Amino acid sequence: MLKTRIILLVASAAIIGFIFMLPKAVVENDNQMAGGHVDSAATKQKANPHPTLAKDASGKIKGLRARYLSDPTNKKNAIFADSLAKLYRGAGKFDSAAWFAKEVSTFLQTKESFLKAGDYYYQAFTFADDASKQQKLAEDARVFFTKVLDIEPTNLEAKTKMAMTYVSSSTPMKGILMLREVIAQDPKNELALFNLGMLSVQSGQYDKAIERLEELDKINPENIQGQLLLGVAYMNKGNKAKAKQQFEKVKKLDKDPSVQATADSYLKDLK
Repeated sequence: MLKTRIILLVASAAIIGFIFMLPKAVVENDNQMAGGHVDSAATKQKANPHPTLAKDASGKIKGLRARYLSDPTNKKNAIFADSLAKLYRGAGKFDSAAWFAKEVSTFLQTKESFLKAGDYYYQAFTFADDASKQQKLAEDARVFFTKVLDIEPTNLEAKTKMAMTYVSSSTPMKGILMLREVIAQDPKNELALFNLGMLSVQSGQYDKAIERLEELDKINPENIQGQLLLGVAYMNKGNKAKAKQQFEKVKKLDKDPSVQATADSYLKDLK
């Protein structure tokens, strides 16, 4: 049985990858998940909200930051803050992107601005490599997803992403139950199916993972992440023939060099 690994896909300039960042856990029929949690005191540690940028990126945003910081209470600065959030995100500085998206939401107070801030914090949470930092970013994301759901209780995107922030917390079952609720409301919800499939792979429930991901394949056969993860599930289940077929399918679906390299690495393991 081959060990699951980090999978990171890159398409064009945008990162669309997913990471198996959750702690090792045991899940029985989606009913139990045990994972480590971060001491609450650790989440109070302050970090620099604006990490240092590469010279080329910093040159593009220097003027915008100066204009924003000259009077951060001016509502018109929401435009500058939004631009800065996008630029930081493009530069891979997800913490800074989230911070400025949060500032935009304080000006606008709209569902859309709350959802964007939640999305940016969620992305920062996804890529965080420090447990205490990840926990704090998850909490920040939940704040904004809660605001979205207060306005629009049927927003399943916000609910699904919020669920994933709980899965890696001290109350993982809350996240699992939320994902179930999403599937109950929308059996064809791609994001929820993918995440349930990912969690099943993570916990060694390969039959359950295959069930979820094959359903996702029926709904959207061009979902590259789902197709790749389905190959991983087949591989770990021991079905080498289907796994090989799946990775070859991924190579045909997406010619991006990073996707090709990832699929090739799995195919090499199957030899």
